[in-house]
Amino acid sequence: MSFVIDPPLLVASGAAIEAVAGEDEVAARRLRGATVGLFVGISLALYANAPGLAGIWRPFGSRSGREFMLTSGLAQVDERKIAPRQHAAALSLFALYPLWVRLGGALVRAVRS
Repeated sequence: MSFVIDPPLLVASGAAIEAVAGEDEVAARRLRGATVGLFVGISLALYANAPGLAGIWRPFGSRSGREFMLTSGLAQVDERKIAPRQHAAALSLFALYPLWVRLGGALVRAVRS
């Protein structure tokens, strides 16, 4: 779960939900909500450097959950230098998560038609 990895995973999840739920909009809505909730919950915990999640970020070479969320282990971040507005900008990316899931569903519907 990171701001780099999450979007393609959310699109793929949305596609899978569309394939499984099909015309059952109630099931699709519940699955989308659960998916977004799971991603946001874990990602927020990573960003907050919650204990017990090193097994997620450490294999990627990150030094913390927050660094993993920001760079997926591709770069190092000095967390002491992150300004409040930068935290706000990063956290605003969570608002896009439902849209990524919907995009996956839309792609499946487009291929079907």
